[in-house]
Amino acid sequence: MKIIITGASGMVGEGVLLQCLRTDKVTEVLVVGRRSCGHQHPKLREVLHDDFMNLAPLEKELTGYDACFFCLGVSSVLMKPEDYKRLTFDLTLEMGRHLARVSPDLTFCYVTGMHTDSSEKGSLRWARVKGATENELLRLFENAYMFRPGAMSAIKGQKNLKLIYKSVAPLLPILKPLLGNSFCTLEEVGRAMLACARSHPKKHLIEVADIKALANP
Repeated sequence: MKIIITGASGMVGEGVLLQCLRTDKVTEVLVVGRRSCGHQHPKLREVLHDDFMNLAPLEKELTGYDACFFCLGVSSVLMKPEDYKRLTFDLTLEMGRHLARVSPDLTFCYVTGMHTDSSEKGSLRWARVKGATENELLRLFENAYMFRPGAMSAIKGQKNLKLIYKSVAPLLPILKPLLGNSFCTLEEVGRAMLACARSHPKKHLIEVADIKALANP
């Protein structure tokens, strides 16, 4: 498979990228981002692009892929509502609409989060925006999968880890039993995305339990 990945300079995207590079099921990975992911590999090609709201210059670059693993995202904490919507809903849908036009059969895996609000009517603003984004992507692609992980652990070789994660990581072996079905590994997320791209399961809202099942058939 040939895969597009966004957000590879962040923890989730980098973990998914490394899993794609390590499997023989993937022959090519195109990373699209504002800054370099910091990795080199014979299967990896990287395109730096500042304006995700204008993907027209990348028309040829984004054509001919089997799946897009969209791992780009921001926190809503201390962010103005209009800015969060632009960087979550508008930016994601710009990529989604572009890919739906040039590759309508493409599989689109989008990382949202636990408690995303599909009704778009709940009390949490971030959850409503994420829910609206999910709903639009599900309308755009027959093979769209909304990944809703909770707590995640990094995989070996990751470089793009925030200080807060590095501080908490030593506690994960202790916390894992307490987190239960809200915890998975980024290796499992990557494997589950690849499984969706290969087999197109009927369920499109992928919760933590589904991630584990897809990653460990």
